[in-house]
Amino acid sequence: MWEDEILDEIHKFREEHAQSFNYDLDAMSTDWQKRQAESGRKIVSLPPKQNLTNRWSRPTQNNQ
Repeated sequence: MWEDEILDEIHKFREEHAQSFNYDLDAMSTDWQKRQAESGRKIVSLPPKQNLTNRWSRPTQNNQ
């Protein structure tokens, strides 16, 4: 079977990170937010694209 070395490395990193926090999602999330804040990079939040949201929704009287 074909193996992706980069993907294997990502999985290894994620597993080690989760294990270091005893698989506690709240602690892991706090750590990710701390790392993000310390990175100094600009955080961008974009609004959801309207067309993609409506594309998979069931038709209603407003968007038929």
